[in-house]
Amino acid sequence: MSYFFISAAHKSSGKTTLSIGLTAALCRRGMQVQTFKKGPDYIDPLWLTAASGRPCMNLDFFTMSRQEIRDEFGRAMAKAEIGVIEGNKGLYDGLDLDGSNSNAALAAQLQAPVFLVIDARGMTRGIAPLILGYQAFDPNVRIAGVILNKVGGSRHEAKLCNVISHYTDLPVVGAVHSAPELVIDERHLGLMPSNESELAEKKIAQLGESVADQVDIDRILAIAADVPTLDFTEQPAIPRSAGQLRIGYPRDRAFGFYYPGDLEKMRNQGVDLVPFDTLHDAHLPTVDGLFIGGGFPEMVMEALEANVSLRREIRAFIEQGGPVYAECGGLMYLGRSLKWRDRQCEMVGAIPGDVVMHERPQGRGYVRLEETGMSPWPKVPGCSTDIAAHEFHYSALENLDPAIRFAYKVTRGTGIDGARDGIVYKNLLASYTHLRDVGGNHWIERFLAHARCCSRG
Repeated sequence: MSYFFISAAHKSSGKTTLSIGLTAALCRRGMQVQTFKKGPDYIDPLWLTAASGRPCMNLDFFTMSRQEIRDEFGRAMAKAEIGVIEGNKGLYDGLDLDGSNSNAALAAQLQAPVFLVIDARGMTRGIAPLILGYQAFDPNVRIAGVILNKVGGSRHEAKLCNVISHYTDLPVVGAVHSAPELVIDERHLGLMPSNESELAEKKIAQLGESVADQVDIDRILAIAADVPTLDFTEQPAIPRSAGQLRIGYPRDRAFGFYYPGDLEKMRNQGVDLVPFDTLHDAHLPTVDGLFIGGGFPEMVMEALEANVSLRREIRAFIEQGGPVYAECGGLMYLGRSLKWRDRQCEMVGAIPGDVVMHERPQGRGYVRLEETGMSPWPKVPGCSTDIAAHEFHYSALENLDPAIRFAYKVTRGTGIDGARDGIVYKNLLASYTHLRDVGGNHWIERFLAHARCCSRG
């Protein structure tokens, strides 16, 4: 078992592009690479999944216990040669003052060697105290090397390497020079998702070639091999329920935010997952329920509006009592209309409200929910009524029917109106909150039980 952790001194240092490039470079060597992302994120994992050919797994202290993180990591690594763990924000950044949910805490728990990515623009001698401070701050974190990023040229690189060699004991395992072709297009929610970019494959190849040329892959592999073999608990077998359910889910340019572990749990419970395209499929496939995940519907709102037949069939499915779960982008799609800048387009119309995009986030970060008792989903054993989840949306609902029912009270976060989330209409549950089937939040079992009940009618 070999693995390493890519973190940075601060956010936007380029760790995502380097993680994608390292993954692609390792795959070019014929290695089986398993990627991980620290924290709740869909976009970076889409790129890492595309680069490795394997689903990227999220490791998150807020929604998962430490044992669950260890088990998830161990199970995924058992099927791979090397693991690449990408951090979020800076190495020591996190929610709590003690750093218990930071990247450093995750690296320490997994005993992973950390390669510290440093945005070297405008730096020379000042890089030494930065590195020394990061080394001294937490002795439980093993910083094994430095990757210089956005280097200004060969002269700049030489100066930085001389300073680091003179003042510290860390090796420079890479120096990646600034180049426009190594930048991934950005927009309001961060990096452009790879499921939407037609040039994703080309971009991943470029990053892989650049990293292979400018990073000492052999040295990284040697350091990554010096890790313990972690014990983990195997996933218990889940008995398949009688009667296979068909659950439709859109996977296209508008919608692509799904946790691979959640989809796999659905399959393990006997679900036939049926993908469809909200932009091009004129008709809804024959299904027992719908799971409409997040994404960027505003980027293709005209095309969504133009597919009138599919919108009408989804509306009819909901009106006839079909079980539907929608998150964030899915909620936006099910509203009456979607407005962004000077454009407004009709959507499905099942939710009695209008969605408006804003320039700044309307809800961002971790969420805690308490159930109100209005959820259409039944309770299951071991399920907590205190739900830990996350949200990230630039849109808000306006002109919402005041009689609408809500499944959740928001105790941390924003949700729909700062106090409530989880719109309930017939057998539809739609929220800005993104759920993940981990910890005490067994949402998949609950949703499937609800879908089976509806199918029995």
